[in-house]
Amino acid sequence: MNVVITVDPRDGKRRATDLTETDESRLETIAGQTSPATRWLADLGRRGRAELLDAIAASLQSHRVDLVAAAEAETGLSHARLDGELTRAAVQFRMFGDVLRDGAYVEAAIDHAADTPLGRGPDVRRMLVPVGPVAVFGASNFPFAFSVAGGDTAAALAAGCPAVLKAHPSHPLTSHASAAAISSAVRELGGPEGVIATVYGEQAGRSLVRHPAIRAAALTGSVNAVRAIQAAIDERPDPIPLYAELSSVNPIVVLPAAAADRGDEIAEGLFASFTASGGQLCTKPGLAFIPADRGGDQLVDVLREKVANSGGTVLLNERIRDAYESRATEFERAGARVSARAQVDPGAGFTAAPRLLEVDLPGLTAEIADECFGPLMVVVRYHDAAELDAALDAVPPSLTGSVHRGSGDDVDVVRRLVDALAARAGRIVFDGYPTGVRVSWAQHHGGPWPSTNAVHTSVGATSIRRFLRPLAWQDAPAWILPEELRDEYTAIPRRVDGRLVPAAD
Repeated sequence: MNVVITVDPRDGKRRATDLTETDESRLETIAGQTSPATRWLADLGRRGRAELLDAIAASLQSHRVDLVAAAEAETGLSHARLDGELTRAAVQFRMFGDVLRDGAYVEAAIDHAADTPLGRGPDVRRMLVPVGPVAVFGASNFPFAFSVAGGDTAAALAAGCPAVLKAHPSHPLTSHASAAAISSAVRELGGPEGVIATVYGEQAGRSLVRHPAIRAAALTGSVNAVRAIQAAIDERPDPIPLYAELSSVNPIVVLPAAAADRGDEIAEGLFASFTASGGQLCTKPGLAFIPADRGGDQLVDVLREKVANSGGTVLLNERIRDAYESRATEFERAGARVSARAQVDPGAGFTAAPRLLEVDLPGLTAEIADECFGPLMVVVRYHDAAELDAALDAVPPSLTGSVHRGSGDDVDVVRRLVDALAARAGRIVFDGYPTGVRVSWAQHHGGPWPSTNAVHTSVGATSIRRFLRPLAWQDAPAWILPEELRDEYTAIPRRVDGRLVPAAD
């Protein structure tokens, strides 16, 4: 079996681990463990699974020092960033505990038997139930929050679905340690093997989604990665859903009055947003539309200075570093001019220089408007806000769209921009920056293709919906019904005979 290799992006050194790539025999063992794990999660019920999620959050936090150290050595991300991300991971597990205790997510509905205009209607009761074991593919840029200990895992376990994790090759040891922390919490509650498991290797990932035990898959990665996983799924005799987050440019529009009123402040925010974590965030703003006037000139001057004076940043792996350099060169060849570039001493590791490129609005092409994963942003200079409606049509749909407006900006212009962005994004940000995705009940982290391949969110309470399916019981005896569908149950809101009935106090 092939030994799993880990690489420190700070110096480029490769080291063998004690892990091996998962072969077909091991995969079969893991798949066989998911059936009793599914039964155990079901027997826990909503309240028991909420306790499990709280225990997982506590276990992750108790292993904080070792987890963060492992991630630092495999990603090159800062200690502060990783420490905060681990906190976010714990918060996600606890939030889904609250979702389970609330119970409204099951969408319980009861239609009692009754006479209808079409004759006698049967008793029908419906709610959402677990879809079954879920394959989760870890993301390179979030070793905790979108990987083994991430929101997809939390949502799957909350729904009652075992999670089989495909570890990302950029951080195999972090993935192994995260899985061990989660498994520890499962064991303390008497859970079996198979509630969570981890596989390693590209072939194992493809085999995983082909396996009949797997009933859904979730992935945060590149378009090419998603296509490869989808191709493997297409080989199945029975299709399963793939919930994927792929690519996003996240355009920001700065209107003239905003640039005049607070240009320096906006420049500070833009710089922080597109360079944070090496520009390796799915919500990084890749395009900023800035007016070609005095206020816009001052804003861009501040941006140039900040970029020129910044240092190099370590990217996650060699492939990402090389793709970043290649894409930046492609943008320049397509007509984007270098406005500022950090001076970086060549050395070991996967270090890259932040870049600010600039293009006039007529020169914005589809090639320049594409995503560049890394610390690069393209400033698009425009003369008239009326030109932006057509320009935004050329920008790929994204996870987010942002508008900065000032007291003197026309509200009708703002409305048109928001309408244009709403048609092409899943979240509209006003006078702010898209990086820093709040984990909350109202959050939506998704958007039209190619930002995602589905209408669901991968962040927030409603992301649990991906791993549930509706099931209806017709004329069922009360003893076989889930408690949420029994007449006497009042602990969650339900729709009874067409009327929404709130939970009893």
